[in-house]
Amino acid sequence: MKILKYTTVIIIAHLLFSCNNQPESTTKKTAKAETKDTKSTKTPAFKPNKQFNDYWYQGQAEITSYQLDQARYGEIRDGKAVLVFVTEPFLEDQQVKADQNTSKNINVLKLNATKKFNTGIYPYSIMQSTFYPIANNQHAIKVSASMQEWCGHVYTQLNNREQFQISSHSYFQGEADQNFNLDKAILENQLWTQLRIDPKSLPVGDFKIIPSLEFTRLTHKPLKSYNAFAEIKPGQYTLTIADLDKKLVINFSPKFPYTIESWQETINGLTTKATKLKTIKSAYWNKKSNADLELRKTLKLE
Repeated sequence: MKILKYTTVIIIAHLLFSCNNQPESTTKKTAKAETKDTKSTKTPAFKPNKQFNDYWYQGQAEITSYQLDQARYGEIRDGKAVLVFVTEPFLEDQQVKADQNTSKNINVLKLNATKKFNTGIYPYSIMQSTFYPIANNQHAIKVSASMQEWCGHVYTQLNNREQFQISSHSYFQGEADQNFNLDKAILENQLWTQLRIDPKSLPVGDFKIIPSLEFTRLTHKPLKSYNAFAEIKPGQYTLTIADLDKKLVINFSPKFPYTIESWQETINGLTTKATKLKTIKSAYWNKKSNADLELRKTLKLE
């Protein structure tokens, strides 16, 4: 009877809490990691326990703010970054958040990662969204990224189907509107959510990786697979893509819930750094009034 009540609580949390007004709710890896498919029937590599459910299924998101020192145009820019992690039911076919919880849904851990900084007179705003299955048994189901600054705005979306389907839009000549497919490989975007589920499952050693959508947009590098090397030790994951002169170091708590404390990304000798300011748990989609502006002060964003 206790098990039935606990399951009911989890289902209700999925249905009632959403990001809008609708109801919802270090071992070594080998090349096998690159063959994960999109079948929801695949055996889960991770099964949530009570500790996981108590933290992630309480109808709230985890919001963490960071002091950002962003490298751009050869200089370091002062800014803020925010990582928003939240669980959601996800429709596998349409690849969008489900309005209702059914047996056909996939439970995902979603990450909305934002950055805001200025380059001289004009501002940059970057957002990446990653939808990663909590079962930890396939690549991210969907990744998207948008970037806005006074010169224009760009958008990229990756959908995980038989191949990775890419839709890309840009104001730059030579990029414009593109639609193409990629063979599947590990996604840099998914590493952040995979870490929060089970750091020991992160890929290490040599493997193929598709760099983050933010990186390919900022550097105008081709969106494709590159050779990568990664290693992990307690509380730190390091990814190196030598062909891109890129190194990412993520520092995290070695104990559950594996919070991300800071990170550094070095590209062509210039390093972007982000250091944690504050973490809160909140159903932020319900915090819409002027009175809720105080929460931005709590997060040290104002």
